[in-house]
Amino acid sequence: MSINSFGHLFRFTTWGESHGPALGATVDGCPPGVEISEAKIQHWLDKRRPGQNKNTTQRNEPDAVEILSGVFEGRSTGTPIQLMIRNTDQRSKDYGDIAQTFRPGHADITYHQKYGLRDYRGGGRSSARETAARVAAGGVARAAMPDVQITGYMVQMGEKKIDRSRFDWDVIEQNDFWCPDPVAAVEWEDYLQWLRKDDHNSVGAIIEVVARNVPAGIGAPIYGKLDTDLAAAMMSINAVKGVEIGEGMAAAALTGRENADEIFMGNDGQPVYSSNHAGGILGGISTGQDVVVRFAVKPTSSILSPRKSIRMDGSPTEVITKGRHDPCVGIRAVPVGEAMMACVILDHILLDRGQTGGQRGHIG
Repeated sequence: MSINSFGHLFRFTTWGESHGPALGATVDGCPPGVEISEAKIQHWLDKRRPGQNKNTTQRNEPDAVEILSGVFEGRSTGTPIQLMIRNTDQRSKDYGDIAQTFRPGHADITYHQKYGLRDYRGGGRSSARETAARVAAGGVARAAMPDVQITGYMVQMGEKKIDRSRFDWDVIEQNDFWCPDPVAAVEWEDYLQWLRKDDHNSVGAIIEVVARNVPAGIGAPIYGKLDTDLAAAMMSINAVKGVEIGEGMAAAALTGRENADEIFMGNDGQPVYSSNHAGGILGGISTGQDVVVRFAVKPTSSILSPRKSIRMDGSPTEVITKGRHDPCVGIRAVPVGEAMMACVILDHILLDRGQTGGQRGHIG
């Protein structure tokens, strides 16, 4: 049963645990001849890497990727690409107190109920550390489709939202929060520091990911929808509890006239749209507009405030989770969302190539 793999033609399998010697991904289905290097993949891993600022976990991992197979003289060979990231800064002793205790909000209790045992060191396989392998796989996908631009950013932290009238693409990488609103980024800094230091608490977030230059016509009706796989991809990320495509849940408050993206012929002979409530996808197939996905990340469950729980023997207890944790895991979820978007889009480009050979219906 392959429950650690994702994708159809472009498929990756992640392996490893938070406090094991290493973790990584086996990428299968990458087209041959793609220029791939450790440096190219490392660029994306550095965006997710922990310990880079005071607003994320202080676990100091270099997240240095090693390519073990599938690349020869700087190009993919078409065979499986094995990517490995060594763990170097584990502090397993931080978790000794919870070896027999279930942390509220974590997967401890469900892993035990399913498997009868669990790796309590940082959550083992359920740790967000697993997402480093996804980002490495996403780096391969990006290399295979250089014209597609994928950008993620935070649009909400707790109840604090960005002001879209101040949206600036250029400031996204200039603050710790991948925030496109420079005013909100300053406010979030003060809020998160208070939450972590004084309130001993954490907070959730909403991340938006936009893919530009996605070709029209990828995806398929019914069970092969592009948005079906995007939703599955984002929901598979640790701590994600909700996904929206385009207008998402807000579409329920719109009328038909408001929601319909009117269509016109552009000067280049291609259709253009008056708006993008659909998020670049109609009937499961891309329109050629920006593909827009949002996902909600719950607050980090590891906090220094005491929470009631039970031990493995069923006795009551109170849990304070020690260790190094993100006060807002949504910050480092941004590059993970980008990676999953990249993997899905490349997968559907390859699926479309196999089904239609790139044929398209003509307009005009």
